[in-house]
Amino acid sequence: MLVGALGVGLAACGSSSNNSGSSPSPSAATPATSAPATTATGSSAAATITHNWEKFFNAKTPVAQRVALLQNGSAFASVIRAQAGSGLASTASAKVSKVIVTSSSQATVKYSILVSGATALSNQTGVAVMQDGTWKVGLASFCGLLTLENNGKTSGLPSLCKTAG
Repeated sequence: MLVGALGVGLAACGSSSNNSGSSPSPSAATPATSAPATTATGSSAAATITHNWEKFFNAKTPVAQRVALLQNGSAFASVIRAQAGSGLASTASAKVSKVIVTSSSQATVKYSILVSGATALSNQTGVAVMQDGTWKVGLASFCGLLTLENNGKTSGLPSLCKTAG
């Protein structure tokens, strides 16, 4: 199960290692979310966070949209793009079970990572952040999955992962 979980981290989140898989061509810029504009707190924020979180981890979401749904995503564009073409990435997704909005700029997210619909990592705790008017997957969550994929080490990960806490 751990191997599958690590593979999901690789597929859903990217890796700093080189991958010889094909990379899709960048898509035209599109809005980060198709969810309606909402206030920063309350149930509408929780619905937007759920939508954006699941969209970020959905293999069918174009790379440009995934980048837009990650805090400081442009710094991770090459990481996300490198993994987008992997076979495992095409079957990975996330399912949000609970969102607790803690402020107008941050929320706690309970989620599971799925591979081909089967749970690979269950009941994970992550953070969503409001950045540039959009609720995004927090860098701490993304880097946590990258670290898990990298056998618990931050060496070789993007430098922003070393400061994301």
